[in-house]
Amino acid sequence: MKVTEIETRKSTKHQNKDGCLQKNTAEQKEYGEALIEEQMAEKNINTTNNRSKKGLLEEILEPENLNIAYQRVKRNKGAGGVDGMNVDELYTYLKHHGEELRQSILEGKYKPKPVRRVEIPKENGKKRMLGIPTAVDRVIQQGIAQVIGPIYEKKFVETSYGFRPGKSAHQALETSKMLMNSGYVWAVELDLEKFFDTMNQSKMVQLLGEEIKDGRVISLIHKYLRAGAVAGKRYEYTREGAPQGGPLSPLLANIMLHELDKELQKRQHWFVRYADDIVILCKSKASAEQTMEHIIPFIEKKLFLTINREKSKVSHVTKIKFLGYGFYKDSKGYQMRVHKKSMVKMKEKVRRLTDRKRSHKQQRERLKTYIRGWVNYFKLANMGKALKAIDEWMRRRIRMNIWKEWKKVKTRYNNLRKLGLNHDESMKLAGSRKGYWRLSKSPNLNIAISNKRLEQAGYLFFSSYYKTVKV
Repeated sequence: MKVTEIETRKSTKHQNKDGCLQKNTAEQKEYGEALIEEQMAEKNINTTNNRSKKGLLEEILEPENLNIAYQRVKRNKGAGGVDGMNVDELYTYLKHHGEELRQSILEGKYKPKPVRRVEIPKENGKKRMLGIPTAVDRVIQQGIAQVIGPIYEKKFVETSYGFRPGKSAHQALETSKMLMNSGYVWAVELDLEKFFDTMNQSKMVQLLGEEIKDGRVISLIHKYLRAGAVAGKRYEYTREGAPQGGPLSPLLANIMLHELDKELQKRQHWFVRYADDIVILCKSKASAEQTMEHIIPFIEKKLFLTINREKSKVSHVTKIKFLGYGFYKDSKGYQMRVHKKSMVKMKEKVRRLTDRKRSHKQQRERLKTYIRGWVNYFKLANMGKALKAIDEWMRRRIRMNIWKEWKKVKTRYNNLRKLGLNHDESMKLAGSRKGYWRLSKSPNLNIAISNKRLEQAGYLFFSSYYKTVKV
């Protein structure tokens, strides 16, 4: 939803008694032809007349759709699944087994392979469980998502922003900021505990059945949900949840949480949702508390999801963390900043990227990639001063590593002389027994290994890149 559209709807008739309101670039067609042989392509050409006679499953299995899916999986790359096949091997496999694979799915005989369970550390010390499907299953899942996604896209609400074409986290944040500046400054933060791991599969199948009239498609999706997982050498049954890591999972999450969206709209609440990150905005603390009290039973009893009551809370918007951002108020109204937890996480990442295990070239390239990605995501925030402080700290770490690398007094002396220090300054600094971190702040070392020289060496820094992308 565009900001102007939200403001148009913001009339008093949409307000409840608690003061809480309810709220493309076309992809170039590059076909790998891994699934189309000459005879098969000829046999599967569809006219307008015979297309209408086919079901949704046939539409999913059309060579053109599967080839688009293949190209997307190939571009996304990713690790291999339990069968060990990587994305580079897909073309050959699908070229020889594409028709056999399609026939097996049409006859209902296809059995998806279990996902490969991978643990990803979270910033709170816990671990997120990812399920990596095989490369072949990723193609099929992508093909399903491409066909059923548009069916649901027409029904999804405007303030749902996650994993949808033409929508982004930045739009979700801008909408949140606009609502705050319209007086909705109390937030209900809902934390869905292990959402992907605990999603109720029976409820998911029920919701799919309300829109998808081809039972074979629902059956195929259900097979993916129940395919199981392999952790190490141990097989695990999956009788609940949707593996987080496959192309279908984001769409299934939106289908499930669309029920929550509809309920919030029905109750005339303003809300913003990005996947399972949800914030409901109200005008008063009392109305926010009442909203939280009334919506939790719906989530737990109707959607069979679990609310983490320790993390779910009512807060003033200046105290919340949403999509890595925080909010503050100045003379111009509510503004965005990088949340302090996101800053801590970024600093820890930079610490790892500037350790001595990597060469200077590796450090430079990995830092460039990380800094560009991080700044492009957080560019909506006002963070110029904070980034200057981070850059000073990062440059100090780089100088410390260079100083450690020089090791010998003679090497240090020679390098300092080459960098412009005189004999006495070079001798004093090279022979110093002070610690590496302390010396990295030395004025003479900062003159020798200057900011300009680091930039000329190819290092990119947060504040300089931020100036080029700040909106």
